[in-house]
Amino acid sequence: MNDTTHGTRIRPGSLADVPAILDMLDSAVVWMNERGNTEQWGTTLYSQKPGGVARVERYTTENAPYIAELDGVPVGALVLDSGPSPQMPIAPAEEPERYVRLLVSDRRHAGLGIGAALLAHAAEETRRAGVELLRVDCWAGGGGELVAFYERNGFTPTGRFLSEAWPGQVLARRVG
Repeated sequence: MNDTTHGTRIRPGSLADVPAILDMLDSAVVWMNERGNTEQWGTTLYSQKPGGVARVERYTTENAPYIAELDGVPVGALVLDSGPSPQMPIAPAEEPERYVRLLVSDRRHAGLGIGAALLAHAAEETRRAGVELLRVDCWAGGGGELVAFYERNGFTPTGRFLSEAWPGQVLARRVG
């Protein structure tokens, strides 16, 4: 656990955090849709998507989940794994890596650096594991704002991909 920007605390996540993570994901879908972005995560609430709840449950039991809290309330979530999702057309790295499988923050706390704090924590956990490569993939559509967010947080674009019609970008950050 550590303290970060604006009193945010990051702790390991667990199965008990699934409702909070689903709430953040659902709120993100609503927020994106209200701004006209229906392509990134679609229009169906994450908790209503086929397999959505089970996926988040697996994230908290099979991967390394972390929860950002502000005054004891979950405001962000990060899930680390040892490689990209096998469902995505992304090749594993040719070296040990940690991979950000999920990063979401509560839009009611936008601008507090929660996502950046979680990414800094991911880099710290990657370094602590003796691994030098941290990667993430994200939606590359729209005006590229999400790719720019990761670039501001020390990541470099390494390759683009399509998952059906969904444009994606893989980014990498050296932490060693």
